[in-house]
Amino acid sequence: MSIYLNPSIQAFEEAVNSDIYVDKTEMILDINNVIGTRQKYISVSRPRRFGKTMAADMLCAYYGKNKEAESLFEQRKIAKKSPDEWDKYLGKYDVIRLLMTDFIKLDREVPESIGILMNRILGELSEMYPDVKYDDKDLFYSLEKFYVKSKTQFVIVIDEWDAVFRIRKDDVEGQKVYLDFLRDLLKDRVYLALAYMTGILPIKKYGEHSALNMFDEYSMISPMALAKYTGFTTREVEELCEKYNMDKKSVKEWYDGYIVSENIPLDKRELFRQGKYDEHLIQIFGPLSVVKAMRSGVIGNYWNNTETYEALADYIRMDYDGLREAITLLMDGNRLKVNFSKYQNDMTTFQSKDDILTLLIHLGYLSYDAESEETFIPNKEIMEVFKDSTSDETWVDSFVALKKSKELLEATWNCDENKVAELVELSHDRADKKTYNNEAALSYAIMHAYYAAQACYTEIRELDTGKGYADIVFVPAPKYSNKPLIIIELKNGKSPEDAMQQIIDRDYAGRFAHYKGNIIALGINYDGSLKSTDKNYKKHSCVIRKF
Repeated sequence: MSIYLNPSIQAFEEAVNSDIYVDKTEMILDINNVIGTRQKYISVSRPRRFGKTMAADMLCAYYGKNKEAESLFEQRKIAKKSPDEWDKYLGKYDVIRLLMTDFIKLDREVPESIGILMNRILGELSEMYPDVKYDDKDLFYSLEKFYVKSKTQFVIVIDEWDAVFRIRKDDVEGQKVYLDFLRDLLKDRVYLALAYMTGILPIKKYGEHSALNMFDEYSMISPMALAKYTGFTTREVEELCEKYNMDKKSVKEWYDGYIVSENIPLDKRELFRQGKYDEHLIQIFGPLSVVKAMRSGVIGNYWNNTETYEALADYIRMDYDGLREAITLLMDGNRLKVNFSKYQNDMTTFQSKDDILTLLIHLGYLSYDAESEETFIPNKEIMEVFKDSTSDETWVDSFVALKKSKELLEATWNCDENKVAELVELSHDRADKKTYNNEAALSYAIMHAYYAAQACYTEIRELDTGKGYADIVFVPAPKYSNKPLIIIELKNGKSPEDAMQQIIDRDYAGRFAHYKGNIIALGINYDGSLKSTDKNYKKHSCVIRKF
């Protein structure tokens, strides 16, 4: 028994022998399907406290050369589900298990960390296969040599693979060296039967250094075949509630809410396309919090026991346009569209609020619904963390602004011209003074005033209607199709009637004929040329008409 090569099964034994153990061994059958194929590269990213390390311990116990492992698995779900195939790869490989936080240190350069890792692996391999002549300066060549001698492929399990991006956040060169090392260790190597990596973050994007593009990624956004192993399922939690005499409804309110999407079965895909199949969507509970609640009998916030609220606060206070507004909307119980395509999969390279929201999904602070492409706060426990993180006085104005924005949207639906003008004026007055310079600047201020509309509308600026461009249009989201479509035309130094006449003359409403009878058009005006001594300085006026 070694530390890194075919390590002890003790860690998994301890998990199995715990008073609360939820059996996820069926996951091994899914992994077995990709052993020795081009899909043998698996990267699993989940938040802390979602069972990543336990899964890694389980795989090491199963695939490694451990004589005691058979008795550990033969009574588990894997053996019951597949009695003839469950032990197909049991004990068949040399497992190398690496916990990257053992090597990556803040006070140690990455090349030195890699050197230590290589020496330790080669040291243990040389003890197991003393007759093999290897190169102590070349890990990859040496692994080939050990494989040729033993005729046994390696399963390489890397836990906390993303440690370098969390511990050495700003060490860009070190991160590239690390990615190149992993690529050289794993890609196209005949000695490799399976590479399984776990971490909080998906694989880092680096242009040409998308060095690990051979991996299939199973994340909180797209867990695919491993979805049901992401956390505790509803059935698993209900069984625990029965056993420990806990209230199912309360447990669900506090710890449920993560939605993950698994692969759609071949025979269900036509039904899915017809909108008649949704069984691939799985509700997931936060495992550690459920376990703590079951053991203590107390339902409450266990998240902050392992993560301080500052961890969330540091991200949501970042100065990205619309981020604070998005957070207040989420805390108000809304869902928001999020674009995660540009997120660089690290904890420092942010370009927009969507990048921050995407990181929060991977950290478990937000859930993601792949069907609607929306993010939301999953449960009461996480809501408590958000409340803690926004409790300082710097957030007061943000919550006041949300309240006023909701009032503005309500006034718009009620066609209350005076109230709309009053609230737009208030929001405009709170905005940067530059927004008084011209009509385009006013458009920005209006969008800020109406940010509560994000919860049920898609906003479109300068929409081509065929006869001109409407300044702002709010199109109801599909599930809010009963809401009116809103068209806003802005004027500076003219009149709201001029704005409305333009909407009529250019037939903006005709562009949305299918909304006929449920369209609200607004003409809004203010005069940016007036001096501060003028009684109408910063005054706004509004006319509203239904179409």
